[in-house]
Amino acid sequence: MRLQQIALVTESSRLPRAAMDSVAAALQVQVLRDLGPAWGITATVDAFDSLEAVPPTYYPMVVLDDLPVSAAGIHLDQDFTPFALVEFSNRWTLTASHEALEMLVDPFGNRFQTADSIKNDQGIVEYLVEVCDPSEAVANSYRINGVVVSDFYLPSFFEPVGVDGGRYSFTGAVKRPLQVVQGGYLSWRNPVTNDWWQQTWFDANGPAFRNLGPLSGQESPRRWLDRQIFEIHDQAVTGVPQHSEEHELLVAAYALAVRGSDSASGHARRLRHEIEALTK
Repeated sequence: MRLQQIALVTESSRLPRAAMDSVAAALQVQVLRDLGPAWGITATVDAFDSLEAVPPTYYPMVVLDDLPVSAAGIHLDQDFTPFALVEFSNRWTLTASHEALEMLVDPFGNRFQTADSIKNDQGIVEYLVEVCDPSEAVANSYRINGVVVSDFYLPSFFEPVGVDGGRYSFTGAVKRPLQVVQGGYLSWRNPVTNDWWQQTWFDANGPAFRNLGPLSGQESPRRWLDRQIFEIHDQAVTGVPQHSEEHELLVAAYALAVRGSDSASGHARRLRHEIEALTK
């Protein structure tokens, strides 16, 4: 099994380097404990002081103050090396988790899974494997050591028939195969017409279908589809409206993280005292 490696770097003036280690540790737990067993992936997540310090074998994930497009995070591939850009906000760790998981499952944005279309008149179609998109809303997130991370779907998401008690995403937010929950979306290609389609659920009106037509140019499906999302949703890739409920979730997560930091500081003080006693 090939080892994949992700490098977390901050180039944001609002996000100090000291904050990166705890987030990298939480993402490492998510990858090894939650994602890896389900998808057969082995990976490391490490924080680095600068982009220049990142070894060439790593997939870089860089946090910036602002992105040049209306998106919280994008993942691209240049010179056959996937990388991601994450815009700093109160939800940046959720976005970083989203981007990291999708880079690991589909590094180049061109992995497909065939299954029946959720649009009744299409038959078998090719879904782009983007594991966080259908349930990416804050309401479906969970916490690891106080750090907010993204839900993601499991391989069972593509099963032809759902079963009672079946699990289709890690948190259980997805209740049946190929379901898009509020705040998410799903993308696929119809091999008969070569048109790309999406089901999106970005407002109170419920899920809606969109025919995007054929892919244009030579870029990966992921990059092209991300641009289509930018055009219809001002929060783009994450596609999540900022409801008060979601804001409260983020505030609670931040408070928990602060308490976790206090706990870690107390443990460190006790450990340092023991080390000093042993080394005198």
